[in-house]
Amino acid sequence: MNILFFGPNGSGKGTQGAILQKKFNIPHIESGLIFRNNISKGTELGIKAKKYIDRGELVPDDITIPMTLDRLKQPDCAKGWLLDGFPRNVNQARQLDEALAKADLKLDYVIEIVMDRQIAKDRIMGRRLCVNDNNHPNNVFIKAIKPMQKDGKMVCRVCGGELKTRSDDQDEAAIDKRHAIYYDKENGTLAAINYFKDKVKKGQARYRVVELDGRPGVQEVSAELMAKLGI
Repeated sequence: MNILFFGPNGSGKGTQGAILQKKFNIPHIESGLIFRNNISKGTELGIKAKKYIDRGELVPDDITIPMTLDRLKQPDCAKGWLLDGFPRNVNQARQLDEALAKADLKLDYVIEIVMDRQIAKDRIMGRRLCVNDNNHPNNVFIKAIKPMQKDGKMVCRVCGGELKTRSDDQDEAAIDKRHAIYYDKENGTLAAINYFKDKVKKGQARYRVVELDGRPGVQEVSAELMAKLGI
């Protein structure tokens, strides 16, 4: 099963992607990791990409698309793959779609976690980390995993431990910048998603588009996902 997975930062996309990866035993491929692997291995594309990155410039699509396609052709992708974080704009969506068709790589699903921008932002800024165990979920904006109150302060809902925040979770400007790219319906990631949706509406696609409501908890979103995939 070959999947493109979309969702804004804060939507729980990484968690749902991990669930799918385990369910289908396919690699969960993140675009950033593709760059890092090519650069660390000194591949021809990696060397070209590094020159742009070192100058603080965006890597051109004519480097990014072949690099992504090469990753999807690796042996561990023979039974399928889940591509996360790419494409980020409508031009990349069009070029990736064409490249997949040319390489005879069939796309099966385009999955989108739908979430209001403010809710996504709140969920990022509301995350709290337990000092005893980072796997104890706490978020001040999610009722099901809201921290407990003890002696006038918030503590871990699981173990009562002290809570802390990640600095990048509190960087409002950085969050807004990432979300500005994602929620851009003209050229950004939402435009990329709409490119795939339009092809389905016009009967020009073999893949299915699956929309998920990202507002409920992890289990509820996962249950909706599996139901819509017919599992």
